[in-house]
This record gives sequence, C-alpha cells and structure tokens, in this order.
Amino acid sequence: MSDNEQVLRRMEEDIQLRGLSPKTLEVYVSHARIFLDYCHRPVDDLDTEDIRRFLTHLIREKNLSAKTVNIYGASIRFLFAVTLNRALNYLQIPRQKERKALPEVLTKEEVSSILQSCENIKHKAMLMTVYSSGLRVSEAAALKIQHIDSKNMRVFVRNGKGGKDRYTLLSEGCLSVLREYWKAYRPRHPEGWLFLGTYNVRHITPTGIAYAFNEAVKRAHITKNVSIHTLRHSFATHLLEDEASLLQIKDLLGHASIKSTTVYLHLANVTAGVRSPLDTFPANLRQETPLHA
Repeated sequence: MSDNEQVLRRMEEDIQLRGLSPKTLEVYVSHARIFLDYCHRPVDDLDTEDIRRFLTHLIREKNLSAKTVNIYGASIRFLFAVTLNRALNYLQIPRQKERKALPEVLTKEEVSSILQSCENIKHKAMLMTVYSSGLRVSEAAALKIQHIDSKNMRVFVRNGKGGKDRYTLLSEGCLSVLREYWKAYRPRHPEGWLFLGTYNVRHITPTGIAYAFNEAVKRAHITKNVSIHTLRHSFATHLLEDEASLLQIKDLLGHASIKSTTVYLHLANVTAGVRSPLDTFPANLRQETPLHA
C-alpha cells in the first residue's frame, strides 16, 4: 500500500471516529486523493504552498465555483489538521467568498401543475410528500411506512441532515394520495420502505425521485430553472406567506440555525397587501408633471 493510500485510510478512520456522514467521508477522501495526486510528492514534504498552488489551479485552470473550491479546502484542512496533525496558517489559505444567490421557488399554481403532470400515482405520491412535508429528497427516499403517522398527522424523519431526527407536517391531501398509492402498489419489504426502487430490492434512490420530478416539470411546461430541492424551498416560502413563523419553519425543515431559514424572508411575497407610501400622498401631489431635459 502506498504512503498516500495509508494516509487516506487513516483519514477515513478519523472521519468515522467523529461520526460524520458517509457522504462527508466520500467527498473528503476523494477530494484529498485528488490533491495528493496533483502534488505528486511525499506527504511529509507537503506544506501551505502546496495547498495554495492546488486551490489556485482549481480556480484559474479548472474554473470551479467558489462553493466547490471551498469544499476542496475543507477536505484538505481536515487532512492536515486531523489526519496529519499539522498546524496551518489559515490566513494563507482563505475560503473563497461565495455569491449568495437566492434559490428559485415555484408558485402554488406551478406546484399543482407539476403534481397533476405526474405519469402515475407513485410519482405523484413521492413529489407530493416532498413538497407537502418540506423534505430533502434523500429523506423522502428513505421514508418507511411506519414514519407516516396518520393519527397525529405528521411525518417522522429519521437521521436527517446532521444525523438529526425530527417530525414535520403530514398533509391531508398527501395522506389521501399515499393511500391511493398503497392500494395500487402494495409496497412490501422487510425494512418497511414506503417507496421501493427497481425490482423492489431497496428503497428508491434520490435520483429516481429527481427523475420523476424533472419529467413532470417538462410535461407541465415549467421553464424556471428548478430541481427536486425547489419543492422544499417552495414549501417553506408558501408556509411563510401563509403566516407560519420562522421558528416553526426552522423546526419543520430541520435547520440547525435560524440563519438558514431567514433566506425565505427574501423569497416570500412580502409586498402582498402593502402599499408604497407614495400611493398615500394626496392626489394633487402625485399628478404627472412635465420633465425637462
């Protein structure tokens, strides 16, 4: 086993010992491997300058986004600080400033159109569950039948982002469609998965749900740049417009910080029912006057 592979194996152990997610393990180790391959010299000889050259390479030659470069940076910082147990001058390897673009959202009419465009009751049930409960697609894929609590009208989300469990809403309309889906498909699996994948071996993949969404979007003739995650953003935005509090939305979405939830303040239609102060001026003050060049 090469020195690099030994380091990467140790890095895997370090990540597992901290209880980080399998996704984090996959991303950190794969990014660290790319960094080590790029440097192409003994690990013991690597230093801050190697990190700077690599990150500059990602920015200038690979034209990667700030977010992607920062993920590489985080992986390399973990490699050095934890696995290699070396101190770094973080001022010499700063994070890229990321552009805070607002996510796209769908109107209630557009969501309805997408749901009505589903080609079968299974696809409709999956997408309606994602939207009506504000789920991440991975959470919807891993739902089990026992997670649908029709008595208390709530959905249990097990092991969500950050390993957190939570409850969120169960819509009456969604429950009705889930019952139709159950009658049509009768999903049966020892693990109790609600939405089964190909050959009923395991639960459906997030990619499978995303495919159903993308196809429904095409049939609904929605031209916005949207993804399956847009349904979660739309759920939160519509709740805010319907006067739910930010704290309620935070808990339903499973956000660790209220800062993540405040983005929906910028997405909700807060201008509805609000008049510009200019429109409260007396009419004679609002009359048009000729403009001079």
